[in-house]
Amino acid sequence: MSLKSKSLYAAIMAAFMVPATPAIAGDTVNIYSYRQPDLIAPLLAEFTKQTGIETQVQFLKKGMVEKLKAEGANSPADVILTVDIGRLSAITNENLTQPVSNEAINNNIPANYRDPAGAWFGLTTRGRVVYASNDRVEQDTITYEELADPKWKGKICTRSGQHAYNIALIASMIANKGAEYTENWLTGVKNNLARKPDGNDRAQAKGIFSGECDLGIGNTYYVGLMQNNEKDPEQKEWAESMKVLFPNTQDRGTHVNLSGMALAKHSPNKDAALKLMEFLSSGTAQELYAEVVYEYPVKPGTKPSATVAAFGEIKPDSLSLDEIAKLRKEASQLVDKVGYDDGPSS
Repeated sequence: MSLKSKSLYAAIMAAFMVPATPAIAGDTVNIYSYRQPDLIAPLLAEFTKQTGIETQVQFLKKGMVEKLKAEGANSPADVILTVDIGRLSAITNENLTQPVSNEAINNNIPANYRDPAGAWFGLTTRGRVVYASNDRVEQDTITYEELADPKWKGKICTRSGQHAYNIALIASMIANKGAEYTENWLTGVKNNLARKPDGNDRAQAKGIFSGECDLGIGNTYYVGLMQNNEKDPEQKEWAESMKVLFPNTQDRGTHVNLSGMALAKHSPNKDAALKLMEFLSSGTAQELYAEVVYEYPVKPGTKPSATVAAFGEIKPDSLSLDEIAKLRKEASQLVDKVGYDDGPSS
């Protein structure tokens, strides 16, 4: 975290200095998290300070659905934290969450960032944007549709089309433009690739830095992570070599994905879990969370970190993420149908 970020972090933490409310005796909220524990530790520490309710985090990089299903009614999980709408929908579709009807949470989370039935709630979003070379790309605006333009042949780098982040983007294209258009568009993007899809979003930034490609597709938060990476300064150079372009700002807006939360179906500490969910939905908590993970808080009136704000203003696509989740399977099928992960045609 940069010095400026640390100062803001301290200021936000100071805002939390309020008298603690009575704890629910003996309660501990058990959290199953796709997000690494150190990124949510400051939030959870403040929650405990305010309420006296302890928290325990089990980090599950994979296999959460299988674990919850195997545990069944004996699961200790109270709250589930995820980093993608696909994971939220997968847990919901497997009937592993329970609906929450909570006025405070609903007031804090806009309708397009929560499940209509209350099965999950978004906390922060990240834009799926275009990384563009500072040296080789003159334009400062772009659309997703333009990525299929032959003028970009041999100049685009992406990770696998089957990765959850790209599946969500493709699903949003289906929702906005229809399946036939999206198939043709995806074929056009495939033909413009500089190489076979590979690596993570940071690898696309590295490809731009090295000159392998001029454009990449990636999440906004990776830019913040690279810009502030003190352990691997080389990544700062990757970030400095490119600019962030927010696609479709002149029409429907940029596709966003989210980090979110859900109440586990068999939560043994439901009252305490709901207190945690209320806390996480609050504007101050969202801003602190967004500061640490370089994402956008979803509560109206909240602000992103200075690092993220410096990327420029984002106009999020207002499309319901619930609708995107329903189209993920079709998106995945299109990736295979056009042979996207085979890379560009000769």
